[in-house]
Amino acid sequence: MASSEEPQVQLRTLIVDDEPLAVERIQVICAELPAINVVGTASDGAAALRLAEKLEPDLVLLDMTMPELDGLGVARKFAEQDEPPAVIFVTAHDHFAVEAFDLEAIDYVLKPVASDRLDRAIERAVARKGERKPAASQWLEELWVPHRSELLRIAVSEVHRIDAERDYVRLHVGNPADDGDAGRSYLLLQTIAGLEARLDPDEFIRIHRSTILRKDNIRGLRHDGLGVWSAELQNGDALRIGRTYLSKVKAMAGR
Repeated sequence: MASSEEPQVQLRTLIVDDEPLAVERIQVICAELPAINVVGTASDGAAALRLAEKLEPDLVLLDMTMPELDGLGVARKFAEQDEPPAVIFVTAHDHFAVEAFDLEAIDYVLKPVASDRLDRAIERAVARKGERKPAASQWLEELWVPHRSELLRIAVSEVHRIDAERDYVRLHVGNPADDGDAGRSYLLLQTIAGLEARLDPDEFIRIHRSTILRKDNIRGLRHDGLGVWSAELQNGDALRIGRTYLSKVKAMAGR
C-alpha cells in the first residue's frame, strides 16, 4: 500500500572543513538525517567554490576558519550568485555570528557538533527551501548570541535595551514592562557603535555612550534640572541621557 505521506525533501549538501576528522563526524551525523544527501566534501575555500559550481548543492555546511579563503569569504562569493546555496556555518568560534548573519546564513552551529543541534539547523534549511526570498533589509532583524554550548537566534524586535560592557554589548530581551533587571540578557562580542550602525533608527535610539533603547521602551522624558534629562522606561526605571545624545532624543519627542 502506497504511503500517503508527502515525500521527504532532500537537500544536496556539500561539507567544507579543513579538518578530516570534522568532515568525518559531520558525514556520520548527516547519514542519519533523511533530509540530507551529501554530494561532496571540500577541505578549503577555493575547492568549495569549484565543487559548488559543478555540484550545485542546495546546502553547504561550512567551516569558518580555513587557510587562505575562510568560511566568510566563501559565503560572500556565494552571496554574489543569483541562486546561492543555503549556508550553515559549523565552527568552533562563536565571535563571527554577527558577520555570519549579515551573509544571511541559515544557522551557526558550534563544534563539537551535536546531532540534535545540526538536525534543528537542517530543519530550518528545509523549511526555507522553495520559499520566496524576502527583500533584503539594510537593518539587522535577528542576532545570534552565545548561550551555554550553542548560539541562540534572537529577533531584534525582542531586544528592548542594549548596554555597552567593554568590547561586548548586553542585550536585554523580552517585555520591557515586565522584565526589568530580572529579565533575560545575553552578551554579544560587538561594540555598541558597530551594533548601532546596523539597527533601524526608526526603532532604536542611542541615549548615552553606553546605552541604546528601543523607542517603544521609552515611556517619557524627565527634566532633572541643570540641563540634565532622563528617559523613563516602561518598567519604571529612569536612565540618564548623555548630553551628546540629548538633542536627538528630544527631536524624537518632537521637542
